[in-house]
Parts: sequence; structure tokens; C-alpha cells
Amino acid sequence: MNLPKTVLELMQALKDAGFEAWAVGGCVRDSVLGITPHDYDLCTSAAPEQMQQVFCKYQLVLAGVKHGTVGVVTDTGVVEITTFRTEGDYSDSRHPGWVRFVPTVQEDLARRDFTINAMAYCPGQGYADPFGGLADLKQGVLRAVGDPVRRFREDALRILRGVRFAARFHLEIEPNTWDAMRSQAEALDLLAKERIFEELSKLLLVADAQMLLKIQPILARVIPELAPAMGFCQHSPHHAFDVFTHIAYVTEGVPPEPELRFAALLHDVGKPACFTTDENGRGHFYGHAGVGARMADEILQRLKAPTALRQEVVWLIGHHMTDYPPEKKLVRRALSRHGEQRLRHLMALEIADLSGKGVVESEDGVVRLRAFLEVLEQISQQEGQMSLKTLAVKGQDLMELGYAPGPKLGEVLNELLNLVMAEELPNEKQALMHQAKQWL
Repeated sequence: MNLPKTVLELMQALKDAGFEAWAVGGCVRDSVLGITPHDYDLCTSAAPEQMQQVFCKYQLVLAGVKHGTVGVVTDTGVVEITTFRTEGDYSDSRHPGWVRFVPTVQEDLARRDFTINAMAYCPGQGYADPFGGLADLKQGVLRAVGDPVRRFREDALRILRGVRFAARFHLEIEPNTWDAMRSQAEALDLLAKERIFEELSKLLLVADAQMLLKIQPILARVIPELAPAMGFCQHSPHHAFDVFTHIAYVTEGVPPEPELRFAALLHDVGKPACFTTDENGRGHFYGHAGVGARMADEILQRLKAPTALRQEVVWLIGHHMTDYPPEKKLVRRALSRHGEQRLRHLMALEIADLSGKGVVESEDGVVRLRAFLEVLEQISQQEGQMSLKTLAVKGQDLMELGYAPGPKLGEVLNELLNLVMAEELPNEKQALMHQAKQWL
């Protein structure tokens, strides 16, 4: 395992002072998988006060010192170093009832969540891997350390974290670990909603449809409004899947951006409440976009989602059934009303929505949406070439025509620019002055 120079220097400083020092956790796991770690955590036999002496010349972060963690500020960021420790029962499913320092790295690793995170590395000594994390990575298995029920009772957020690890690293969840995840899912209710939202956001960015389908019991616990969609038959020739299976494929189908993944996950949450059948037994979901938007708003408020994300998701869900013909004038109108990024997000959601139906007839709709995007791209490129600077008339021309200087003058210039970009007027002075005169 290759460690950065800064990390090696910190480890050497601890060794020179007579203490053990190991790289631990995610940085070891990622390195084994050939992924460059984004940060490095260390563990040591040194007590917190001894670490402060060893690193007395460094700026230190002591917020976690009562739990044995000292942050050492380096040129490349803060490196957290924690004393070997074990922990007591988690009465609140988040914080240990007590922390006790222990003498060996093996005892420290025993408190960790999954075997793939319970590995440590020390230059010259190699890996400490008492629970078989290296073998599990090689075999593609996610396994809890020790008793899985106890691990998830200690901190229920580990259930979502474990699913995320399985999705990100393409691991099969070991049966006992999976059984414990499901049996302890109720404990997720005890967690702060902000923690749920943060972990769910990370999970959605890496989960594919098959993982979302596998974890339906857990998702139903986190977002109960999704439960009615699970297994809900749509009774429609336009859909090959039940509502949630369709949702899973749509979520996989949009780009991995938080707004889009949440919009996809919740875009049909209103369908079960809107379900009706006609005289032929065919299912319909009239008004489900509006109902779903309101439900998504309530869900994301409950999860303490950022306001900007919540508003974007609600808008996307509310508009995901809107038809936008690929005509330049109509695209221009939609662009001026909603903005380019929002329209691109909406097209991505609508394309995934059609593609996730599992029926061939959706291909024509996808072609139409892609044609809309092509027109949008043309307009976007045109905007890059066209601006008030290239407009054939200037403010002085309009003032000579009789316009007074001020905000109104700018509005007229922008309206003329919009007409030119919509190809409703040529960028010629005579035509633009004629239009401006009519407005005047």
C-alpha cells in the first residue's frame, strides 16, 4: 500500500516516540481495490495527550479528543489519528455509551462495521486483517464484523452505509448480514433525519436498479410513502413493470446527480393514490405528477433536505409528464421560462421515465425528447454567439427613436435580442428599428 509522504511522516513520528501507528479503514479498503483514497485515517497505541505531545509543533483539531481522536493539520489537509479503542452499547443507536482505550490494533478493528473496513496497514508489518476483509474484497462479499445484529443496533445508519458499500463496490451482501439489516431496519426511525438524508444521497448516486429492488424493505422504512408503490400493478399495456420496479429503472437511468436521482426515486410516488381503472380494466393515474410533487415536498422537508434540492426535485416531478415539442419557438419559450439546466434535467428524467417502462413503444417518445435536446443545444450555441453586443441596434439608436434612457431601454433591447435568437426577426437594423418603433 502506497501512503502519501505526509501520512508516512506522521506515522514515523509516532513510531519514533515508541508508539504503534496504522493506516486504517476506508483508505486501506480503497487502496486494496486500486482506488486512490480521498483521505487517510490513522490509529495508534498513543493516548490523546501523548499524541498532543508528539505533534506539539502542528496545529491540532481537538473536537474529538474525548473519544480518542486528534486531528493533525498538514499541508494536504487534516489527518485524524485515533487511539486504539473499544466501545460500549449504543443506547441511542448512534453514540457509544462509553469508550475505553485498548492496547492492540486487533481490538480496535473489532469495533468496526464491516470486514472490508476493519483492516489496517503499517509499512514494514503489512496488513492487520483479523476478520478476513481482504478475502471478502477478493470474493466480492460485504460482511458485518462479528454479530451483525449487534453491529446494526449500535448504529442503524450502518444499514444504509452497508448497502452503499455493496452498491459502490459491487459486493454481494452476506446472508446473515442481510437478514440483520432487514430485522434491524426499524432502528432507522431513531436516527436524525439529516443523517438519513446524507447517507441516502450517497447511496442513490451509486445504486443500480437491482440494488434498489433488493433493498425495498429498507427504503420503505426510510420513505414509507414508497411502500404502496412496491408491487403495485399498473394494469397498463404501456408499462411492463409494477410501479416501484419502474421507479428503480428510472432512477438508474438518470445521470448520478442528487437532484435527478431523488426526482427519479420519487417521480411516481403519487401513482397508487391516483389509480383508477376504465371499463376495460386498464389502469390510469390522472394527476399523479401533481400529487407526487406535493408528496415529494413533504418527504424532503421531513428528511431536512436542502431547500434548493427540494425545490428542484418538486418542480421536476410536477412537470415530468409535460410534453415539449421540439420546435424552436416553443423550446425558446420554455428556455426563457425555466432556464437551460432545469430543462436538461427534465429531459433526462423524461427520457429515463420512458426508457424505464420496458415496452418498445416508448422509443418514439425518446426520439422526440432527444430532438428537443438537439434544438436546445442549437439555441444554446446560438446564445453563445449572439448577445447585445452583436445586436444590430444599440441603446443610442433607440433613444434617437424616442425611448428614454433607463431600465425600459434595456428591456426593449433584450426583447429584440430574443426575437432575433428565436429567428422571428433578422439581425438587421432596419427590421429591428421598425419593431421598436411599433412598440413605442
